[in-house]
Amino acid sequence: MQEIQHYIAAYGSLAVFVVIYLESMGAPLPGETLVVATSALAAHGTISLTVALIAIFCGAVLGDSTGYAIGHYGGNRLLRRFGSYVKLTPERLDRLEQLFKRRGAYIVATARFVVVLRQLNGLVAGAVHMPWWRFLAANVVGAALWTAAWGLGPYVIGKAAKPVIQHIKSNHQKNTSSLLDGNRMPRFAIVYQSPMVA
Repeated sequence: MQEIQHYIAAYGSLAVFVVIYLESMGAPLPGETLVVATSALAAHGTISLTVALIAIFCGAVLGDSTGYAIGHYGGNRLLRRFGSYVKLTPERLDRLEQLFKRRGAYIVATARFVVVLRQLNGLVAGAVHMPWWRFLAANVVGAALWTAAWGLGPYVIGKAAKPVIQHIKSNHQKNTSSLLDGNRMPRFAIVYQSPMVA
């Protein structure tokens, strides 16, 4: 996590946008970890929380939309031609298309919270020709919920826990210093009793 935080601190919210965009488009990148690390840096004041949340949200929506366009304009042919290599037969693809027609909005909105689905939901939605307006609405809702949960959630929890953590640290330091203080050190008497000789 420290390596990711160093990267974010060096390149800022633009780097966050690029990684989330590429992950949402289908690249296997650590988007969720990056969002939590960004939230932690914002809690420490290293980067702006508002700018980071906008970058996360826009990267998620635009990345999924790009994935949708790729899937829409070439994904169906590719899936029908090479899908059998990943056990996606034409029959399964037809069932997937029917599922997206009935429940596509729910799938797209909640897929962002599931690791592999987060990367592939735009591609699949485009490949099965989910209506664009329905995809976009679900994509915006899912990205907003995901950004709030992983971008704002750790920030709020971190800010709320900061006074508690500082209190625990200060009490720990007081207790440690009082134990090391020679005048307050508890004195223990070691009594040696020699064995009785009979």
